[in-house]
Amino acid sequence: MIIPALNEEEVLERSIEHVRKGVSDDVVDIVVADGGSRDRTVDIAQGLGVRVVKTGPGRGSQMDRAAELATTETLLFLHADTLLPEGWYDAIKRALEDRDTVAGGFTLSIDSNRFAARLVEWGAAQRTRLLGLVYGDQAIFIRTHAFKRTGGFRGLPLLEDVDIIRRVRQLGRVAILKERVLSSPRRWQKRGYTITTIQNWLCLALYYTGVSPQRLYRWYYKT
Repeated sequence: MIIPALNEEEVLERSIEHVRKGVSDDVVDIVVADGGSRDRTVDIAQGLGVRVVKTGPGRGSQMDRAAELATTETLLFLHADTLLPEGWYDAIKRALEDRDTVAGGFTLSIDSNRFAARLVEWGAAQRTRLLGLVYGDQAIFIRTHAFKRTGGFRGLPLLEDVDIIRRVRQLGRVAILKERVLSSPRRWQKRGYTITTIQNWLCLALYYTGVSPQRLYRWYYKT
């Protein structure tokens, strides 16, 4: 399991605790790919006994670097502010019993009581159903051989999740699990649910028209 992190001292410990619920450490190898945190992220990870790989910033690059060290047959990429559901390990194991399945993700839920959060969840479900796209906050899992064959995340700073899912779908089925991850609402709260959703869909549309993720990254974080 790979957790990309950058200044995640407030959420990392809880995330790792949820990973370990009902799963022994000899079954799951947790690697935190730190992109240059200036807070206690690295100390917390090391204190919990997980491996830490220090990289440059950029989620795609962080996850690619950590994946180079992986020895497992399946890679699971988990955002530091996302909590896995109970039974997550068995759910992935069942999905991969189908040899045609090469990757997948969980159903998204947001840790908020706001009606806007329910709309975002609905939109994510429609995007997954209609476009077959799984975002990183849904905890993407990929067979290691498929990850390597497609070239991984290619170091992309934005839309690295969309990009790899589009490529890995050419190798087999992408499964959507009914079990729900619980994602922090912080990025929607920071800019507002409406603005964040519009920006996300606009980025996706521009990506499909050929605008590079690097250019979209500069635009997204500038705005």
